[in-house]
Amino acid sequence: MSGESLWRHRDFRQLWTGDTISQFGTMVGNTAIPLLAVGVLAATPFQMGLLTAAETAAFLLIGLPAGAWVDRMRRRPLMLRADFARAALLLSVPVAWWAGVLGLAQLIAVALLTGVCTVFFDVAYQSYLPSLVGRDQLMDGNAKLQASQTVAQVSAPAVAGGLVQAVGAASAVLATGLGYLSSALFLLRIRAQEPAPERRAARNLRAEIAEGLRFVVGNPLLRAIAACTGSTNFFLSMQQSLLVLFLARDLGLSAGEIGGVFAVSSLGGVAGALTSGWWSRTFGQARVIWLVGLVTLPLGLLIPLAGRGWLVVLAVLGSASAGYGAVVYNVAQVSFRQAICPDRLLGRMNASIRFLVWGTMPLGGLLGGLLGGWIGVRETLWVSAVGTAAAISWVLFSPLRHMRDLPKSTEETAQTAETEEPAAG
Repeated sequence: MSGESLWRHRDFRQLWTGDTISQFGTMVGNTAIPLLAVGVLAATPFQMGLLTAAETAAFLLIGLPAGAWVDRMRRRPLMLRADFARAALLLSVPVAWWAGVLGLAQLIAVALLTGVCTVFFDVAYQSYLPSLVGRDQLMDGNAKLQASQTVAQVSAPAVAGGLVQAVGAASAVLATGLGYLSSALFLLRIRAQEPAPERRAARNLRAEIAEGLRFVVGNPLLRAIAACTGSTNFFLSMQQSLLVLFLARDLGLSAGEIGGVFAVSSLGGVAGALTSGWWSRTFGQARVIWLVGLVTLPLGLLIPLAGRGWLVVLAVLGSASAGYGAVVYNVAQVSFRQAICPDRLLGRMNASIRFLVWGTMPLGGLLGGLLGGWIGVRETLWVSAVGTAAAISWVLFSPLRHMRDLPKSTEETAQTAETEEPAAG
């Protein structure tokens, strides 16, 4: 099937449209909530670290059992419940602000509970796509969905900055709640009947979790990808916890200017979505996974070099290069792991990956807040930039370095590992 056919795939269009609106709302929230914490609630570096950690703590706390639960139920109804719950949680922020009772504790609690819903939505979402579009369309489907995310990353921060200045940060969070609500309404329009999950006579949660982990950890390519992504996310979360603080207090930027910095930086992600196919065709899907990181991640060292005036462009370039590399990398590796995984294990595979690669994020956010208060914000950004650049070594010194294209099945992966592992050593 051609990539053009997905434009005519009605159900995929519903998923795509809903996800685009949801991503836009998410990106508005990702800008507005830190600005709310810094500018209105006067958060300290440690409190910003707590807020960043709360956003992703659920992947560490319930990520593994979530995968087993997702494999026991239909994915679309679960995604709907998660969207409605996230909408209600985010809408509570402007309501509390208008009532004059909003505090940092509520903001952290909302971030934590929204993260719980996001765990279930994301695991179900990545497990749902193969049955919706077919495995031969995964690269095209993931590229289109990634493009929506990056377009939202470009436009939403600037809109968020303007909204914060016009109506206040708490009111701007309203867009995030409405985004999740819109996502649910489009999911309701999907007509395809999702097949019922395989039923087993006896279920053992611990055994099911272990089966998903074994599939990931036992696969040498997935193992290297998970280690690289987890390390990168750890150090990027250190950066994320302090970046708004750095731009606002060290560089003296206003809310609107910070939104503009994020919007321009996100153009790198758009470029990545548009060129991800070129990278795979030119260099091969396996080679792209380490090559694009080798080229782009070291440019993150520009971020702590940024200063007031024109030197702020260094932060933009560093962030844009990271966004570009992340999109190209994710399209390749997400499509690969969806393609080789059996349907019955998709939820647990995705949950295991998310546990390993997103579970590092709350730890990174918390450490970023602690280091920011101890050694300074700019110094912590240096630690983050160096660690992010070094994370590519996991895939650079793996069997992927000696491959051009990724195997398309678990059996082919095992055969590849047997022939390639000695060369990697």
